Amino acid sequence: MPGLFGVWYIAIASKLTPTRDCISNCGSELARDGVGSLSEFTASCWKRGTLSIWQIFKPSPGAHDSPMNTLIAFYQNLGLVLSLLVIGTFLLAGTIKGVIGLGLPTIAMGLLGLAMAPAQAAALLIIPATLTNLWQLTFGGHLQGLIRRLWPLLLAIFIGTGLGTLWLGMTGGAWVVRALGGALLLYALSGLLLPTLRVRPDAEPWIAPLCGLLTGLITSATGVFVIPAVPYLQALGLSKDELVQALGLSFTISTLALAAGLWWRGELGGGELSASLLALGPALLGMWLGQWLRQRISAVLFKRVFFIGLGVLGGHLLVSD
Repeated sequence: MPGLFGVWYIAIASKLTPTRDCISNCGSELARDGVGSLSEFTASCWKRGTLSIWQIFKPSPGAHDSPMNTLIAFYQNLGLVLSLLVIGTFLLAGTIKGVIGLGLPTIAMGLLGLAMAPAQAAALLIIPATLTNLWQLTFGGHLQGLIRRLWPLLLAIFIGTGLGTLWLGMTGGAWVVRALGGALLLYALSGLLLPTLRVRPDAEPWIAPLCGLLTGLITSATGVFVIPAVPYLQALGLSKDELVQALGLSFTISTLALAAGLWWRGELGGGELSASLLALGPALLGMWLGQWLRQRISAVLFKRVFFIGLGVLGGHLLVSD
């Protein structure tokens, strides 16, 4: 299994273009050096350095391709395995969001984190997450009231993400992947085991900024912005419609703050946004499918399965080399 994840990573992390040249050259080097295992093969390719996913399929200067040709070229140059991973990830993440109202960035970061650096995965989810969250916060009729009540949380999220970008950032290294795994595992355990909590109105003025600051710091390091913001929002005693809209509002601020942090660090530009735009289609299709499924399955059972799967994924990232 780690070897398979290594092959996924090679498809986007190699200095050589196209990807199959990297695999061919690494294979020759493998045979020459007498390296026998697939994990050693992955390590051999990793030593060649990393190249952003959007640099691999960046169109040549002066090219004037139609959107459809660009889309086809995107997935052709990405390779079959990685294309399926990206499409499948956002299709699954959109479906989960369509059923339970959250989970798109969490699932996207977790699954894409198996095959690419967290900063690259975070850049890919910016447009799908932003547009789906804007759609979520628009409907419900409670937006103005929620902004008046939640502005300390939202402001603290933005400030925490900014401070975390300066202090932590998704700079690479094993600790970032483990931090991502830890955040996913913590979120899964809170969803499965944490009892229903209630925050008293007189405690909101100090709890909200604290939760927002912690959420922002975790967002800046992992790209996951559900801990502790989601448990806090669930503890406010909001109605179902208010909660869905509040989650959309919180996620939108977190996504925009994350995008600002990535841009400041030079990890989000036109190429990254183009790649993110191409992930929007599978995400929207998944949301439509999730809304269709929501009328036909038990949302409680689906959410339990979601948290169990998320916990397994987080545990894998936490202990993987």
